[in-house]
Amino acid sequence: MTKAIPVTVLTGFLGSGKTTVLAQLLKNPKLEKTAIIVNEFGEVGLDHDLLERSDEDLILLANGCVCCTVRGDLIGAFQKLEAQRLASTGRAFDRVIIETTGLADPAPILHTMMSDAFVTGHYRLEQVITTLDAVNAMTTLDQHQEAVKQAAVADRILLTKTDLVAEPLLGELRTRISALNPAAPVIAAVNGEVNVEDFFGSSAFDPAEKTTQVQDWLRIEAYEPDTHHGHEHHGHGDLHHHEDDEVDRNRHDDHISAYSIIREQPVSWAGFSAWLDMISKLRGDDLLRVKGIVNVIEHPDRPVVIHGVQHVFHQPVFLERWPNDDHRTRLVFITRDIDREDIDATLQVFENRRPRPVISTN
Repeated sequence: MTKAIPVTVLTGFLGSGKTTVLAQLLKNPKLEKTAIIVNEFGEVGLDHDLLERSDEDLILLANGCVCCTVRGDLIGAFQKLEAQRLASTGRAFDRVIIETTGLADPAPILHTMMSDAFVTGHYRLEQVITTLDAVNAMTTLDQHQEAVKQAAVADRILLTKTDLVAEPLLGELRTRISALNPAAPVIAAVNGEVNVEDFFGSSAFDPAEKTTQVQDWLRIEAYEPDTHHGHEHHGHGDLHHHEDDEVDRNRHDDHISAYSIIREQPVSWAGFSAWLDMISKLRGDDLLRVKGIVNVIEHPDRPVVIHGVQHVFHQPVFLERWPNDDHRTRLVFITRDIDREDIDATLQVFENRRPRPVISTN
């Protein structure tokens, strides 16, 4: 079977420097075999020329915003890339970067990467990288929910224009980012330049290849109890959504919480999978990102890796072995208006459900 090609999603709000970062990166010889998919809002993608890439390496999705109208075009772009890769006249590539429009909600792109049969058969989501303009980030996060979501789902965050911001203000921004997404490394991109190693880093995780790196991918230590909460308790008491009776908050990310759930004892896969299905149906839009490693009663020697974005979950992957001696179930959540206590309570209801006699590990 052909090894799946890794895909990086590069997102960030308008003016945050995505294209500048990408243009600088593509000058590096290490990325000469990288294919680029660019989405520009509107009929003409002006950034196409800025990237200085040949047409067979760059596919421009220019007929709409990738977050709402071009999911089919995105799949088509992957199909076109694959056809080029297989053609004798096409240039070989070993990596794909998708640059989203600044207004994009990245979730639909991640859904496509995790659920479309063709895409998952040839490509794998490696990581999400979000750019934040250090000069305007505080205001952008205050005023635009899209920017908050882009930062919340990121595996790593690139701060641009840091040379234009005083250190005290930069420290405040880093604190805010840490509360919003505690596991994401924050990297400064000076004049749009970032090291390739820093850009890709070690947060990416391929369960088929990197069993021992699941710790880096999960980063459970960033979500330790009583330090992982980005904000004070402001949930609704259960998983059903109710209108918020409080005065509107000044910051969109005041609705975002990041936390962990840990279980010392193995859980029933029958109950756990039913619980995942339940919460994704009830509150899928507010499960910004969920990932974890699960010790199931049915297969104690083979942990299960889960990864979800909103209501879409990647097919669970059974590892061949535990990455270390820690065999606890460890789950991390980034949610909107869902408290840790509510997640924990509902899991308790399901986790001891009677195991099914047979479970597939394929």
